[in-house]
Amino acid sequence: MQHEKITPAGATKWFHSRDWAQGLNLEAHKSTDTMEFCFQYARNREYWDKALAWLRDTDLEKMPAGKYKISGDHVYASVSEGPTKNLEDIRWEAHQKYIDIQYVSSGKEKIGVAKLSKAVAIEAFNVEKDVGFYEIPEPDCRYYVAEPGTFFIFFPQDAHRPGIRVKGNDTDKKIVIKIRVK
Repeated sequence: MQHEKITPAGATKWFHSRDWAQGLNLEAHKSTDTMEFCFQYARNREYWDKALAWLRDTDLEKMPAGKYKISGDHVYASVSEGPTKNLEDIRWEAHQKYIDIQYVSSGKEKIGVAKLSKAVAIEAFNVEKDVGFYEIPEPDCRYYVAEPGTFFIFFPQDAHRPGIRVKGNDTDKKIVIKIRVK
């Protein structure tokens, strides 16, 4: 499927068909850009299938913190467990080389979501670490609670602010799968 041939209606239909999920019982968050997801999946199905199969087939509760290769440096996962932080201690970030799938497998955290086009860089993009940090005006962002059952997807045009403490929940276990943009 070519990007030019993907229509909003076609992307929505594809997304809701869940053919991409291959039996994964988790939901993609409602903030997911379905057009971009459809485009990236069509462009790079092999990486997406490996990432989603790993998420489906891995016992995430028993998975210790660490980094896990799924498909060389094209697809890998980082598992972390620990405290969430106060809003003022977390910066907006975005990536260019990798797409993030972020899934909180236990506990809760708040995640900010915004379009990178609304952001102002606060330091130079670090190409080696594939991360840039930004400021985003409050009217241009939304915050959601991330908890087991739903994952977030962040594309290069998305900024995100993860790991924010939710009242009554100070820690979580989180899986971040990185998928190289093709």
